[in-house]
Amino acid sequence: MKEQAFNELMESMKQAVAISNGEMQPSRTFVYSPVNVKEIRERTNKNQEEFANMIGVKVGTLRNWEQGRRKPDGAALSLLKIVAANPIYVEQILK
Repeated sequence: MKEQAFNELMESMKQAVAISNGEMQPSRTFVYSPVNVKEIRERTNKNQEEFANMIGVKVGTLRNWEQGRRKPDGAALSLLKIVAANPIYVEQILK
């Protein structure tokens, strides 16, 4: 590793430790707003079983999402965001 790259890496590590110890503020933060799966489902006027079948997940998975025990991610999260934006369109497409 070149000396300049090593020094940059070491500086980054020192900053990470300082941020972790509360001695320094991060230069940026990311805030993700959680998806309210139950609200999305209710906007489709479907019960849990119907909605789970529509989006292709098990009812237990949907219940876990709605009750906050698990969080949807990946393709499921993307699909839920699309359903939230236009539930009627998605229902027509997924029939």
